[in-house]
Amino acid sequence: MSSCSDRVVLQKQMSLENYSGTVFDLTVDREIHMLERNEAGDNLGMIPAGPIQVVCYESINQITNSGLQAWGKSTGLLSIWVLGMYNPSPTTTVIVPFVGGSVDELGPIVNDAYFGKIPADRLQIKDEVLFFKADGRQRSKTGLSPQRARSGLGSFDTANNVLTIVQYSKPQLATDYVNSMWQFQEHPYRGDTINSYNDGPMTPGGKPLGPFYELETSSPAAALKPGQTIRHIHRTYHLQGDEKQLDAVANSTLGVSVTQIKSSFTR
Repeated sequence: MSSCSDRVVLQKQMSLENYSGTVFDLTVDREIHMLERNEAGDNLGMIPAGPIQVVCYESINQITNSGLQAWGKSTGLLSIWVLGMYNPSPTTTVIVPFVGGSVDELGPIVNDAYFGKIPADRLQIKDEVLFFKADGRQRSKTGLSPQRARSGLGSFDTANNVLTIVQYSKPQLATDYVNSMWQFQEHPYRGDTINSYNDGPMTPGGKPLGPFYELETSSPAAALKPGQTIRHIHRTYHLQGDEKQLDAVANSTLGVSVTQIKSSFTR
């Protein structure tokens, strides 16, 4: 492990055993570093103008098969899963652009069955973008397949004018992702590439875990031979300031305006 003023570098040797009894020996490497404003601008495709406060950081995540056996589908596979946990509010909405197209061609637009189907007053599907309430009041989760997911998602807190953007590395031809539904899997590699979780009580009248909400990204399933490595990059940008300036960023990165986000649900 090493660290300095703008980054930390971590490494860990691990052994994991899955439900079927397969043991995975692996090396996990992670570097988390802050991004300068100009770097954020390069990645976002525009430098946020005006008096906007910007905090952004990138994590570079790797797993290496450090064992003697190749990892294969028949005995289960690992993947890299990165999630950011944020404070919810009654005025926070998650925005997820998706690839349009027919269900016959690309499959369902969204998986919203993790904790029971999400009602329409919490999940809205529009023209190639979905909106999901992030208020920490009802436990629910959405997911998009590699056929539907684009390379980013975000959220906007209208009360505090905070726009959060998440970008990640998505291999173009990868289709096998670990299925993280909490059940025995008929199709264990038809999982989601990106997810968003909204916390809430686990039982009627109970307390939430946080509350919090999450913006999550995953790597493809890692079918690695000994010595091979898979890498997953996850970037997070928090921007706060003038709504007009944030509108330009939202349009550029998520394909929607602040007005569209604010009108997605009746508050």
